[in-house]
Order: sequence, then structure tokens, then C-alpha cells
Amino acid sequence: MLTAEQIYGIYVPVVTPFNAAGEIDLDSYQRYVNNIIKNNIHGLVVNGTTGESPTVNIQELQTLVDASRELLKGSTIPLVIGTGTNDTASTVARTELAANSGADAALVVVPYYSRPSQQGIIAHFRKAAEVGIPIMAYDIPGRAGVGMSVETARTILEMDNVVGLKDCSGSPLLVSELTRLGSKPVLCGDDLNFFDMLGCGAAGGMLASANVHTAKFLSIYEQYKAGRVDAARADFERMVPLMKLLFKESNPAPIKWLLSATGEISSDTLRLPMTSISDELRVELNSYLAG
Repeated sequence: MLTAEQIYGIYVPVVTPFNAAGEIDLDSYQRYVNNIIKNNIHGLVVNGTTGESPTVNIQELQTLVDASRELLKGSTIPLVIGTGTNDTASTVARTELAANSGADAALVVVPYYSRPSQQGIIAHFRKAAEVGIPIMAYDIPGRAGVGMSVETARTILEMDNVVGLKDCSGSPLLVSELTRLGSKPVLCGDDLNFFDMLGCGAAGGMLASANVHTAKFLSIYEQYKAGRVDAARADFERMVPLMKLLFKESNPAPIKWLLSATGEISSDTLRLPMTSISDELRVELNSYLAG
């Protein structure tokens, strides 16, 4: 079970590979995830936004959890499963699946589309936390349509079984205030803000870009924590052009294309309404690969 003390470093939210028919490509998944965990990452995140969680049904989620547990057998890397939806009952059911399948924690997003009140957000997380598995809360107003206030985030982080927060709020303000108030750990989820958020108190990052050049993102974190801040900043700045390309169109389409182009997965297939990247971005990413 994930503890607050284990929430640090680089957590990698992985994609869900699909074949041309739109079914989960387990062979690709196993090969690709095995290559990720060889880097000794600090956490593996399955079925998050990067994993196209809104399109993955509960039976497929079970398949992904089982495959991930097998890949992590004998490892100390925590397994975090995205279980949050815009429906509290569905979120609870998926969180129970994660708990019963041996996951170390569940990642629960602020309910999207419904745009609940702050009290509704709090009530949603309270229900998820009652399942008993450690919960990482996930604030992403750009996709959810509503975000947590500082007071709401504090209330949720004070709940039993809530162990930390993924902050995709778009600025370092939330993590700065939570750090000042002495909250549980916060992971940066906005890749381009990662370096700044480390300086504001983030314990690490849950970074989609770390699917590519995983070791480089680990090195940036390790250098920063060792006090080699200038070296960490220089290495981070070298990654910025790639990160900008990876988020030029909706995640995870660019990452899936790049993983497919480099042979990590067999296809960049996405499930509708997500579609593959534009021809223009394909040209830019090919130029990046060409050096």
C-alpha cells in the first residue's frame, strides 16, 4: 500500500496501446511497460489521462491491472491505478477493483463534465477514500472543467486514506500554498511546470513526457534533490522543446505516435473521440527524431 513517504520522484503515467481493431495490445503493453520500469522509476501509473481512461471499460481495467502486477512482481515500484470517472458510483466500483487486485493506490480525478461544487468534489473524494485503498487525488481543471480551491485540496488531503495530490492546476500557486500549510505530498502533473514546481515544494512529478527519455527525467529530479540545481535546470531546459511538441495536440496522441515511431508500441491507434496527430505535428516530431 502506498504511503505518503513513497510519493516522490518520477511517476510515469503510461499509455494503453491498442491494435488496429481498437483492442488492447497486451504484447505491446508488456514490452513497453517493462522497458519503462527498468529505469527504476518511483511509481507506475496505469489508466490515467495518458492511458485514455474514459474509454477503458472495467473489464479492460482488470486486464491492465493484472498485467501490470505481473510486470512489477518482485519490484518495489508502487502501482497506481486510475479509477476516477465523472460518476461517483463508478469511481467507487473501479477503486474497489484496484483494491481487490493488489494495486498500491488509486488515482482519482476531480469529476469531469459535471462541474460539481467544491462540496460535491469533497463528497466525491470522501466516498472514494472510504474504499480503504490509498488515494491520490488529481486536480486537472483544464479537462474537468472545475478545479479544487486551496481549502478543498486541504480538506481532501486531510482525509484518512488520501495520501497525496497530482497537481495539474496550470501554475505553481496551489502547490506553493499547500507546501506553506504543511500538506501531504504533491506531484506536479504539468510537465512544463515541473522544474518550477520542484522549487515550490512539489515532491516530484507524474509526467507523461517521462514515457520518452525516462532516464533523463529521473536525472533531472535526482540532480535537483542533490542540490545540483543549475545542472538540473540546464537538463530540464534541453527537454522543453520535446515537451512542447508532446503537448502541442491533445495528450496522449503525440506520445503514442512517438512511441510507435520508435518501436516501443506497435501502433499509435487511439479510441474515438481521440484521433492521431496532424500531418504538421508528424513532420515536427520526425524532425526531432532525426536530431
